[in-house]
Amino acid sequence: MAAISSHLLVRSDKLSLSSPFSSFSGQNLRRSPGFSGKFTSISVSSPATLPKISCQTASATSPPSSLDNGTAKAELKDFLHISDFDKSTILKILDRAVEVKALLKSGERTYLPFKGKTMAMIFAKPSMRTRVSFETGFFLLGGHAIYLGPNDIQMGKREETRDVARVLSRYNDIIMARVFAHQDILDLAKYATVPVVNGLTDYNHPCQIMADVLTIIEHVGQLEGTKVVYVGDGNNVVHSWLLMASVIPFHFVCACPKGFEPDKKTVEKAQQAGISKIEITNDPKEAVKGADVVYSDVWASMGQKEEAAYRHQVFQGFQVDENLMKIAGPKAYFMHCLPAERGVEVTDGVVEAPNSIVFPQAENRMHAQNAVMLHLLGV
Repeated sequence: MAAISSHLLVRSDKLSLSSPFSSFSGQNLRRSPGFSGKFTSISVSSPATLPKISCQTASATSPPSSLDNGTAKAELKDFLHISDFDKSTILKILDRAVEVKALLKSGERTYLPFKGKTMAMIFAKPSMRTRVSFETGFFLLGGHAIYLGPNDIQMGKREETRDVARVLSRYNDIIMARVFAHQDILDLAKYATVPVVNGLTDYNHPCQIMADVLTIIEHVGQLEGTKVVYVGDGNNVVHSWLLMASVIPFHFVCACPKGFEPDKKTVEKAQQAGISKIEITNDPKEAVKGADVVYSDVWASMGQKEEAAYRHQVFQGFQVDENLMKIAGPKAYFMHCLPAERGVEVTDGVVEAPNSIVFPQAENRMHAQNAVMLHLLGV
């Protein structure tokens, strides 16, 4: 789900749209090229050996040195923005997500790369999908996740973010945080000596977009060359789609009311990357023509509920209903990051339609995040 106002600027020296990343290290799962749209059956010959699976591939901060104990964080990389990674690395992470998902779907439960590891989960704002997907995923791969709710830390109020980062780093192998201010995730990454995963900020939502792309790969076949049309508020989800468009080539369109466009600097940087075709428009009917995916989100997110009545008025004409999906065409899939306000930004009929992939999309949060954490931990 989107967070509060998307019109927040991130420090220009902290947001890179094409920073290089070293090649994937750790235990790689093998894959064969090509995509059939279905996963093949798999057999596990040894608990310690992962199977071959037929599948399709389709920071803004630099890791700082620890300011606490002198241990450099040079070999670690946080997952703060999609664009902190290059195309090859993003596809490798998604490839591994496909493979580990198939492994879990097969019933295999002896692959435990996170055994003996713990994850601290900081929640400045609550979330069903983020908590359950991270906690369950980490557990299924052998680890233990610790939930720290809004009243457990009160980061930045009860205790300074830099102190929280350095203390939790001494107890845990990885930190996930779902916060309001984007600066909080940047500060956590700056002072932590373990990898930090962005579970959502007011500025962006990278884990959601990784799950979205995984879902598109499963249903469309690949992300490259597809047309993804987002209809609604130009929020943090849109920002992460723009950052993805600066890494992998596809056609991204954001159709939103005037005054609710995504952050201008993020749009400009994504366009200047010259990777994808990017359009910002105020005409949803024109935008969805020829779409492979039509994507929606709530009009008023956490922290915006007092604006709900006003937004419902301004966003009239931006509801994804059956008529809009007909304009998109019979092959267009519908996606929503959930929770959905049925009858507001999307009709019940669209959510429940055969071409809705909302719930596979929700499931893929866990698998995409597992792959991100495997990559960060090098296992």
